[in-house]
Amino acid sequence: MSSRIEILNDGGFRSDGRRQYELRDITIDLSQHGTADGSALLTHGLTQVLVTVFGPREAKMRSQTLHHRAVLNVEMSVAPFSTGERRKRSRADRRILELASMIASTFEPVVQTSLYPRSQIDIYVHVLQQDGSLLPACINATTLALVAAGVPLHDFVCAVTGGVHSTSPLLDLTTLEENDVPFVTVAVMPRTRKVTLVTMETRLHVERFKELFELACEAGQTIHKEMRLAVKDRTTALVGAMDAGTKPAMLDERDVVMDDRI
Repeated sequence: MSSRIEILNDGGFRSDGRRQYELRDITIDLSQHGTADGSALLTHGLTQVLVTVFGPREAKMRSQTLHHRAVLNVEMSVAPFSTGERRKRSRADRRILELASMIASTFEPVVQTSLYPRSQIDIYVHVLQQDGSLLPACINATTLALVAAGVPLHDFVCAVTGGVHSTSPLLDLTTLEENDVPFVTVAVMPRTRKVTLVTMETRLHVERFKELFELACEAGQTIHKEMRLAVKDRTTALVGAMDAGTKPAMLDERDVVMDDRI
């Protein structure tokens, strides 16, 4: 079956001008949003996600409290204007619930929840604009928001999509590409090189999976450098503000201090 669009032209370029393994531009804003303990606005190509984190704090419902660790509560919302179809999605939308569940399961082994028994960490994911690789953008923004909130993590979590057009692997897919090629989403912890999420919603030949998986893991290392640099810049700005005696709004003792091991 021929593609509806030209995924990869004869010159080796994709529809948006990138080469096969090239990632889209990433911009990160870790400035404070409202009363959140930590927040991150991440733009990945034309996909934009805002994540806010509250807590650890006392659980709202006693029935959901665990005496030995904190509970991660992930809620997701999608702006009606985030896609061209202008369709309003409720929080009970099946796709939104699936994504929220995958984000929660991705971070369960990463957040050091045992340090906060009988408490709750609320993660609110707001999708502002969509153009492919939505789940990776949400995961990457959640990592940054948790770090900004001072929540202890075993490692960063860096996610990326990878697909195959004919026999050509592609990284960081747009919506047009996702609609046309089989793809997989991989979330990796770059320091330990452990994988915390692999999800595939389309059929992919087993012979292609290994190559694609390894490429996605390497791309996670590249994304980690961008994320780490953003956290370092934010930390430097906060320390500089404290040294100058101009304490930034909402700054408290839990603001992140970079660990060279991460």
